[in-house]
Amino acid sequence: MIRGIRGATTINSNTENEIVEKTLQLVEKMIQQNEIKSEHVAQVIISVTDEITAAFPAKALRLLNGWEYVPVMCTREVPVPGSLPFCIRVMMTVNTKTAQKEINHIYLYEAKKLRPDLVKEN
Repeated sequence: MIRGIRGATTINSNTENEIVEKTLQLVEKMIQQNEIKSEHVAQVIISVTDEITAAFPAKALRLLNGWEYVPVMCTREVPVPGSLPFCIRVMMTVNTKTAQKEINHIYLYEAKKLRPDLVKEN
């Protein structure tokens, strides 16, 4: 079965280091909480809000062992007035036997406001 696994985080400053660091932290938690193996990932789409311009968050995935062949694409979020700024969102498409309601979607920092119904404190 193919499932989408969502994740989001926020950064405090538009720097390459923070963009890559916070994206890596988010993706590593998504991998751990959902027991994801890179060979089961069909694609990863990462979106950013307009304030994020210092680096491609996809760079973080290239730091992960075994993820060099996973297709990753970055895009821009729709700039809706009042939306959460400095936000990085990840949609990972994965082959898994896990039921939809058992997927662990990960929201960190200010991004917890996006889906408080899905936030699980660990």
